Amino acid sequence: MNTPLLVLLAVIIFGAVMRLPLALVMFAGGCSYLFASRQDIGLLVGQVMGQMTTMYVLVAIPMFILAANVMNAASISERLWAAASALVGRFRGGMGHVTVLVSMLFSSMSGSAVTDAAGPGLVATRMMREVGKYPAGLACAITAASATIAPIIPPSIPLVIYALISGASIGALFLAGLVPGVLMGFALMLAIWFIAKRRGIAAAEHVPVTELPRVVGRAVPSLTLPVVLLGGIWSGVFSPTESAAVAALWALILGTLLYRKIKLHTLREILRESSGQTATTMLLIASAFILNYAITNEKLAASLVALISALDLTQLQFMLAVNVFFVILGCFLDGSVMMLVFVPLLMPSVRALGIDVTYFGIVVTLNFMIGLITPPYGLLLFVMSSLTRVPLMEIIREIWPFVVTLGALLLLLTVYPQIILALPHAFGYK
Repeated sequence: MNTPLLVLLAVIIFGAVMRLPLALVMFAGGCSYLFASRQDIGLLVGQVMGQMTTMYVLVAIPMFILAANVMNAASISERLWAAASALVGRFRGGMGHVTVLVSMLFSSMSGSAVTDAAGPGLVATRMMREVGKYPAGLACAITAASATIAPIIPPSIPLVIYALISGASIGALFLAGLVPGVLMGFALMLAIWFIAKRRGIAAAEHVPVTELPRVVGRAVPSLTLPVVLLGGIWSGVFSPTESAAVAALWALILGTLLYRKIKLHTLREILRESSGQTATTMLLIASAFILNYAITNEKLAASLVALISALDLTQLQFMLAVNVFFVILGCFLDGSVMMLVFVPLLMPSVRALGIDVTYFGIVVTLNFMIGLITPPYGLLLFVMSSLTRVPLMEIIREIWPFVVTLGALLLLLTVYPQIILALPHAFGYK
């Protein structure tokens, strides 16, 4: 490994360990590589502008961010919580099941694990502690684990970024995420049931059957967003990129005209927050293009393909090795780093082995989500500790059953790719 590449890796590792802003760390790493290799710094502009201006899929990212923030401000969390409690709260460990179901419903609008945890997740944690009498650490652990569903069930910002990196179809990725996302929800509910039974955690109050239509009906308008969004994509009315703008518009209509929660000053704050989140995401992507240039220039991808060819790995052996690699890295690195730095490096090998890029995208994204709740540096663990002021070690002690549960599901999906690809194939994606 030559000196410029060592400098690049040293800068990224140092920034990750020091928990510096990821976008700036990646940008600094790219600049350090160019300086160390004595290349023209103007390549930064060429790499970023040359690639970003030709990728129309980038338009989807700010629109999905805007739609999620509008729906969050429209107070849909309480409506979803009431409906979910009426449906599944009657089972043992009811408040935990409600938390998972709310996350599954909200994930079809937010596309972000952190947004899910910080939005309806706070409501869920409070209800589990106050009504369900859950220990504080367990309540936070359930919220963090259920928030990992958000980037798997469409729409998903990480899947849009993966499509940008890999060239995979966004429509196919969105379809492929549905079954794994639902399976994640059922698997977490099963784990909660076992924990609740062992610890004697009771069910929530039963909602009378006569009240069900009214309670669930209040949440129905909120659930029209994924129906409009995904129905429009799969019927061909609009493209996946256009669907992001449709989602933002539909969210504004619901928030302003139906719920009447979005006023002018609220909208101003939503736009300000969305602009900041979009800028951060775009800076991440721009920095990734610089790193991709370094990877290409050093011929790392070609070297990795040659190594894997020499090892004569099967598709399953390669995918299992990738899982182990990302599970270990996920203990120390953020999923964004792994998506933007390591996935482009692996894509030539994926194609050389004939692995379906849609299947690969769902598997690695689930890997990154498990990393968000894996100690010692799981981002969602820090988010929940910060928002609820529950000591981090309490949450870490309670998170392990959910890490194991999601890990077992990851193994199942890796070994049986048809679970992921059934819906895309049924809708004509090859």
